[in-house]
Amino acid sequence: MRCAVGMTSPPDLFYENNLWFSWQYLAGLDEAGRGALAGPVCVGAVILPHDSPLLLQTLSGVRDSKQLTPRRREKLVPCIKQVALAWGIGFASAVEIDELGIVPATRLAANRVLEAMPILPDFLLTDFRLELPELDLPQAALVKGDQRSLSIASASVLAKTARDALMIEQDVRFPQYGFAHHKGYGSLAHRLAIAKFGFSPIHRKTFRIKSGNT
Repeated sequence: MRCAVGMTSPPDLFYENNLWFSWQYLAGLDEAGRGALAGPVCVGAVILPHDSPLLLQTLSGVRDSKQLTPRRREKLVPCIKQVALAWGIGFASAVEIDELGIVPATRLAANRVLEAMPILPDFLLTDFRLELPELDLPQAALVKGDQRSLSIASASVLAKTARDALMIEQDVRFPQYGFAHHKGYGSLAHRLAIAKFGFSPIHRKTFRIKSGNT
């Protein structure tokens, strides 16, 4: 299966190819939902095979999830899962974000996905600000890693689609907030809904909400 879409310059395997000389199971990690006002933060993890000559071609449509439409992301998900040696998704709830802070909660979500992975990675390649110093695993954090590394970009797509799906489910529970449209981020419509209805159980009550119409 080839999952290609014509987009901007794709992430590649430059970092992976250098690391695969020393480590077999390299996991790319990225998060989604870090800056939202509601819902969990989500971390995706993907271990790609290093002996697949068609890997770049097969996943040629994969990009940083923010550069893809929802439809393109959904199309890529089965491609990533099919080709990956292992993949996973981890969440930390809004309550945990309020209790711990967004950085520790994001790390909690990352630890959860790694613990649930069917293959234990021996090296972590993460997007910038997703370092996991508490883990005794070699790792590297890349600035704009989801635009440079295919492993991280693949994790980005899985995290974004999983979190979006969850927020669409929450829209059924709390239709007054419009979660299906803005996925919990601070759009004007969302902020106006908070002002009118107050916080829901899945809102991050410690996050600062911007006022005004911008």
